[in-house]
Parts: sequence; structure tokens; C-alpha cells
Amino acid sequence: MKFYTVDVKNISCDVPASNFSNDALNSLADMIIESGGIIRPLVLKTTGLETYTVVDGYFEYYAAVRAREKNPRQCEMVNAFVISPKNEDEIFKQVAAFRELASDNKPEIQTPIKTNNSESISKNNDFNLLEKQINDLRSELAQERQERQKLYETLKLIESQIPKQITPLEAFNTLSLLELTFRLRTAGFTDKKAVQVAESLEKERKKKNFESLKDILARVKITSGKKQIKGISSDKMVDIVDSWSRILFI
Repeated sequence: MKFYTVDVKNISCDVPASNFSNDALNSLADMIIESGGIIRPLVLKTTGLETYTVVDGYFEYYAAVRAREKNPRQCEMVNAFVISPKNEDEIFKQVAAFRELASDNKPEIQTPIKTNNSESISKNNDFNLLEKQINDLRSELAQERQERQKLYETLKLIESQIPKQITPLEAFNTLSLLELTFRLRTAGFTDKKAVQVAESLEKERKKKNFESLKDILARVKITSGKKQIKGISSDKMVDIVDSWSRILFI
């Protein structure tokens, strides 16, 4: 027996869909669409070239058919175990054993399957059993959604705590006066000049944000005696960029 992904339209079933609740089939079909596939593979027997018939999983098969009708693109294929002819008898015995186990405590609807010896094995499936299976699947999906949401929230929290690096231009436009003064001192400015340049930076950016480092060189001025001179030279800007690129985080 091998595991395959089989096109739903290539599968047939001897058990009629009328044996199952229409509401139950619709409910499981919606869950198949929501979860991206059926979690319990069908058991199939080959009937021809790429054609199959259902041996076990009648309810799941009709739910998969319903899901394909609702969402053909997403639900075109279904997971299935395909019985090999050489071990067909053993597989039928195993299917019968599981059905007998499932029917021990519940009254069921008779649904036959055929063995190689044309013997009929009864399968009982009442609405209560189907409803329980659906409710179990709903619980699993709800739990999975909660776990995904918790993981997402944890990742967002971790992401918010990771310092983000900013560019020198962003620093000139956004850092506080105190922080600018400190950063300029780390780039080699004297205390006095760091204060003067930081104050000039703050004054100019209040008028308009700096658009480039060249814009900063042109606009930032400090007083030297009776003259206004450039607060930052081109060479000093290189030192600033080199220094800040290694430490600028917010």
C-alpha cells in the first residue's frame, strides 16, 4: 500500500452519498478548505488507469467532493493510500477490523464493502459518530489557530525589542539635541563645538528636514568670532558617517 495524492474526479464510490448527513458533509468540507486538505487519507483500490474506488473513508470522500465543488482550485487533490493487488486481502481485513472496533459502542447505518471473495462487510456510521468526528476536527483547528496567533504575537514582541539601525541622515533629522551632542562628541568634536553644531542642526531641521548629507554641509553654520562658518566640513562628515554607522540604533 502506497501513499499518493489523487485527483478527486478520478475516484468513485459504491456507497451512496445519501447515507450521510448533508450538513455534516458541508461542515467537514468547509474545514477541509480552511485547513488546506483532508487530514485522514482515503483508502482506495485501483479500478483502471488512474481511476480508483473507495475502500475506506466514504464520508471523508464525499466531504472532499463537496470541498472540491466549493473550491475547485484548492481542493482538486486528496491524500490517499492505494492498495496494491498483492496485499489486497490483508488490507481488507485491516479495514474490517477497524470498522468493527469503531462500531462496538454505537448503533450504525449498514454500508457494505466488497472483498476479493465478494463477501460483504457491514459498516455502521450514524450521525452522532460523524458529528463527533467533525467536532474533534473543529477543536483541533481552533487550537492550531490559537497556537499560530500566540506564535505571531511572540514574534512581534521579539521584533519590537530588537534595536533598529538608522542612517546618519535619519539621525540628523530625528535625534534629540542631547543625543546629537553626544553623537557628535563620539565623532571627535570638542564639547563646545558639539553643542554649537547640534543647536544649529536643530534650528535648521525645524525649518525643513535635511534632504541629504550635502544639504547638511550647506545649511549648518556656527559662529566663529564675528563670522558664520560651516559647522561640519566634508572631511568631518566622513568621520561622522564612519563613526555613526557602527553605533546608530534606536
